[in-house]
Amino acid sequence: MIPCSDRIIRNAPGPFDAEVVLDYESRLLRRKRLACAGGDFMVDLAEVASLEDGDAFALSDGRIVVVRAAAEPVLVVRGPLARLAWHIGNRHTPCRIEADRLIIRQDHVLEAMLRRLGAEISHQNLPFRPEGGAYGHGRTFGHDHGHAHDHHHA
Repeated sequence: MIPCSDRIIRNAPGPFDAEVVLDYESRLLRRKRLACAGGDFMVDLAEVASLEDGDAFALSDGRIVVVRAAAEPVLVVRGPLARLAWHIGNRHTPCRIEADRLIIRQDHVLEAMLRRLGAEISHQNLPFRPEGGAYGHGRTFGHDHGHAHDHHHA
């Protein structure tokens, strides 16, 4: 029987029995079969979760499998960062914000727009770990900040 995980350990301390390397899109999941050096396992979470580099799955056979962010094609953006970040955010594009650069997934339309706005752009292959949502961990599709309500107006 294939081992299963229904639990994520956030910022898992280790030690780890194996690792699974996932790109940004693959780190958003609820139910999926994944493969690692120790063999396949099934993820069956109660709800969709956004996984970060360093999170881990606790498997039914007792093993702990850590998640690593895969290197993928990104644009490294330099220039007038506040202005460039505003335009990236205005398009609801996931973005990594660092002191001297912004990092987004490769997109030729955004690249052309950013160049017109004065950006210096380099193509690189890096793990993509964008900023989390305004209400906490992960992507902005949902949040938990201590009270219940819906966001149909958003």
